[in-house]
Amino acid sequence: MNVFVIGGTGYFGSVLVEHLLTAGHTVTALARSDRSAGRLRAAGAEPVAGSIADTSVLRSTAATADAVVYAASDYTPTEESMQAELAAVAAIVDGAATSGTTPKPVVYTSTGLVYGPDPTDVTEDAELPEVSAQPVKAQAERIVLGDARVAGIAIRAGLVFGRGGTGLVTGLIGAAAANGASTYIGDGANAWYPVHVDDLANLYVRAIEHPVPGVFNAVGTVPFTFRELAEAIGDLTGTPSVSVPLEVAEAQMGPSVRTLTTSTHLLATKAQSAYGWRPSERSLLDDVRNGSYVAPTPA
Repeated sequence: MNVFVIGGTGYFGSVLVEHLLTAGHTVTALARSDRSAGRLRAAGAEPVAGSIADTSVLRSTAATADAVVYAASDYTPTEESMQAELAAVAAIVDGAATSGTTPKPVVYTSTGLVYGPDPTDVTEDAELPEVSAQPVKAQAERIVLGDARVAGIAIRAGLVFGRGGTGLVTGLIGAAAANGASTYIGDGANAWYPVHVDDLANLYVRAIEHPVPGVFNAVGTVPFTFRELAEAIGDLTGTPSVSVPLEVAEAQMGPSVRTLTTSTHLLATKAQSAYGWRPSERSLLDDVRNGSYVAPTPA
């Protein structure tokens, strides 16, 4: 299959491109710069010049592809960037729907954060709240899932880790090294279920090859608490782990830091049933202490 990937040079997207190529597919990926295009060619993918603002490029490329994946991430969304994402998703859905007699798979990368803070229902059929840490993801999901001309798939991933990446973990490591302390908020007992980046990429390949439309949670089986993460980062950076009151954390990083005080208890049983997907038993804490993550070297 020829798979069109938006976000193919990002943390998760670059791993996904690798998995797709290993599985025998060809990959076309959006490239915003010559540097990104060079990285894609080096990986074995064919770059297409443009950004998510170039909706005509997205539409035409999606029309010629056999499957489309939206894997771009925006960690600090603005009203403008959210509208750009929604327009981009609408363009790839419209393009994917214009050719072929069998609905093409269109896979959208969502997040477990769409369930809102400390939700009681985290099944894929849950009614999502109007307010969450990533409201644009819920809106984009509706675009992908609401067009019967495509096989729309929304994957709500937990915190992605592994290969030394993901902005949250590397940011906390950098902050600990810079500030001399690895911090967590309150008692740090809140827990998340992360998913390893290679496991997540494996799920996407399965979804593209044998598409089952719908929403799917994607999490691993080994949870962590934020206090445990702070302790692991402290071991990595040689710094003490220290509790910070919520009001202090908010004053330093803004109200969005409240997300780091929530717990998630997503289950991936639907993805396991539909795709035969089995995430590995890899642990974020072990990876931080003895795996792919490294402490920044002093300047």
